[in-house]
Amino acid sequence: MASIDLRPDRRSNRDTGRVSNPADTHLLDRAHAQGRLDQSIATTLLVIAAARVERDAAPVLAARQRLAEVYGATRLSRRLERETAAG
Repeated sequence: MASIDLRPDRRSNRDTGRVSNPADTHLLDRAHAQGRLDQSIATTLLVIAAARVERDAAPVLAARQRLAEVYGATRLSRRLERETAAG
C-alpha cells in the first residue's frame, strides 16, 4: 500500500518523479484533496472565531468603559473626602 505522506518523487521512480501505479496516484489525489479540505475548514473556523471576537468586542469595551467611569468616580469621591477631612 502506498504512503500518502510522501511526495511522488520519494515513493517511486525517484529519478523521474512519476508514480508508476495508478492506484498510488489516486491515493495521492485523495490525500491532496483531504489536505485542501482540512485547510479550508481551518480557514473557515478562523473566520468564524474572528467574527465572534469582533461581535463580542463591543459589549466588552462598553463594560470596560463603564468600570473605568465607576473607578474614576470612586477615586474622585475618596480624594474629595480626604481633602474635606484634612480641611
